[in-house]
Amino acid sequence: MSELTVLGSCGAWPEPGRACAGFLLSCNGFRVVLDLGYGAASRLFTHCAAADVDAVVVTHEHPDHCADVSALGRAWHYTVQGEQDENRLPLHCTPGTLRRLEALEPRPHPASIFAVHELGAPRDLGPFRLTSSLLPHHVPSHGIRLSAPGLTVAYTGDSGPSPLVTELARDADLLICDATLQSAPVDGPRRVMTAAEAGRHAAAAGSRRLLLTHFWPGSDRALSLEQAKAEYDGEVLIADEGLVVRL
Repeated sequence: MSELTVLGSCGAWPEPGRACAGFLLSCNGFRVVLDLGYGAASRLFTHCAAADVDAVVVTHEHPDHCADVSALGRAWHYTVQGEQDENRLPLHCTPGTLRRLEALEPRPHPASIFAVHELGAPRDLGPFRLTSSLLPHHVPSHGIRLSAPGLTVAYTGDSGPSPLVTELARDADLLICDATLQSAPVDGPRRVMTAAEAGRHAAAAGSRRLLLTHFWPGSDRALSLEQAKAEYDGEVLIADEGLVVRL
């Protein structure tokens, strides 16, 4: 059985009662965390203990996507790792993410808690094949594609609209997509998306389902849903803390 659990759905900072970016993807007993921003760790621990996490993937270094990896690291260090320093939790991330974690807690150094792998080259991750691609954002940020037999999940992290998003999401069973904005800026480079743009990418990619996430605090999520549905004929879901999507 495979399922995705939403741990956090906000961008920038968490609304009351919510958390920032975070997802728990389970497939054949393998559990991988995708991002873990402000407030997401406590929600993770309502679903599984630190010892039950098999791997972590962080799209980029902004704290609304990685701050609570430090909390998971502390839990792992004190409840799992103990005196066995070689027992490290696999972490796939950008170099900037590791520097952020080090600034939060230099001792023990995060590299002594996590087995750190830089995103870039394709690799096996439990039952999945993990591929990633750099997407347009303010800092180096990777879109993530996890494929197992009969299942493909794509996750943009934060991204502006780009043909690269369409390729990332090509024929995915589920596209988890940035829907930060409800209207597109007229000028300047694009570093995050609207819900309508998320819908267009899902349609162009032939994704089977679309999960909108990373909402700017205070956004009307019902409006975002309408905007995406106007561009995409498939099922559109709104990320909500605790939502479980069967895959």
